[in-house]
Amino acid sequence: MNKFKDNLKLLRQEKNLGQIELAKILGVSKGIISLWENGLREPTLSNLIAISKYFKVSIDYLVGLED
Repeated sequence: MNKFKDNLKLLRQEKNLGQIELAKILGVSKGIISLWENGLREPTLSNLIAISKYFKVSIDYLVGLED
């Protein structure tokens, strides 16, 4: 799932969001966002759904199965 970390960071930066802002939007801690973006943790399915809805992208895109 290492493509996820790159896609999440790119999407966050495109919206000019900091990790703290995104964490508040998703209802997780800033530390979780950092762990995801550094590839040290993987999000739960419910978090993947929340991220895909917020950024209006598919889960397949988030995890690198489609461009």
